[in-house]
Amino acid sequence: MALDFYEYPSCGTCRKAKKWLEEHNKDINSIHIVEETPNKETLKALYEKSGLELKKFFNTSGQKYRELQLKDQLPAMSEDEQLELLASNGMLIKRPITTDGKRVTVGFNEDTFKSVWK
Repeated sequence: MALDFYEYPSCGTCRKAKKWLEEHNKDINSIHIVEETPNKETLKALYEKSGLELKKFFNTSGQKYRELQLKDQLPAMSEDEQLELLASNGMLIKRPITTDGKRVTVGFNEDTFKSVWK
């Protein structure tokens, strides 16, 4: 079964993660995170399966995140509001997001990929 791989193609981290998956013979269904931004329900499912805090889904180093001054606003926002915000702009989402429908990783860490996707 192919992994859903939410990426921004010009992102260096996404390219590294994709290369790692390809080197380990994983089938990938590439999804452009900006052109096909996951909706709120999809994001909620990914978040719940990931076991991570919702704030880990935000691209905190991104220009849009800084522009909107989300560092100060997120703590006061509800989970629902945060999911709405993520679904409104793919550039706010940390990438890549990789999932097989059961497990989810956010970003690229080789050790994490080895333990989850090998």
